[in-house]
Amino acid sequence: MRIQVGYELIYDCPQATPMLLTLNIHYTRASDVVVPDHLITSPSIPIRAYRDSFGNWCSRIVAPKGEIRLSANAIVNDEGTPDVAAPWAQQQPVQNLPDETLLEFLHLIGRRR
Repeated sequence: MRIQVGYELIYDCPQATPMLLTLNIHYTRASDVVVPDHLITSPSIPIRAYRDSFGNWCSRIVAPKGEIRLSANAIVNDEGTPDVAAPWAQQQPVQNLPDETLLEFLHLIGRRR
């Protein structure tokens, strides 16, 4: 079956605001993508894309002062079976996360220096 996926996010920024966006379909589903999920911004602004250490597509933007609209629409092939549930999974407060969870963030900061 084909599934349409997408989003529309609208922000009102009080000043120019750098953003890191991880909104794309996961790379493991690349062969299922029929219509790609290209990020569209309004107003149109430059987008820098990269892959993080987990293989996710990330987009870097600087949202201008005022309203910005981020959107995408895509179509993917899917078997239609439910995702595996993990009812035992728990959400942890940020202060309880292990230091290793910060490695990606620290890696990004190191690139900027």
